[in-house]
Amino acid sequence: MELPVSYQERIFLGPRHMNMTASDNSQECRSVLEVLRRIGDKWTVMVVMTLGERPRRFNDLKRAIDGISQQMLTRTLKALERDGMVYRTVHPTVPPQVEYQLTELGYSLSEPVLRLVGWARANVEPIWNNRARYDNAFS
Repeated sequence: MELPVSYQERIFLGPRHMNMTASDNSQECRSVLEVLRRIGDKWTVMVVMTLGERPRRFNDLKRAIDGISQQMLTRTLKALERDGMVYRTVHPTVPPQVEYQLTELGYSLSEPVLRLVGWARANVEPIWNNRARYDNAFS
């Protein structure tokens, strides 16, 4: 199968394209992979998208994210807070009310996440069609 010229001309970035020296290559790659694991997690994407709309309290956030468990939401929020992407505000009420919002760093992540979601929406139909064609050919 011959690829279109536009596809052949594209440059795909890999570790060799990063501005790293041989001595720091391994550590920097591990660091980048760790960050990519965090931001590529399904629940992280959902939390960032949801908080991108407005700050939310825990239960409001849980209701807005279909299928997330309380434990997974807690873990995801703690990880995002630790990474500086989410800010947690405890309001002095009885019982205490906790509100979460994106930090500047979190908002900077929401931009590429929204572009990725847009890409997924634009391409969901061809992907499903390709899956069906593949499954029919190999089943």
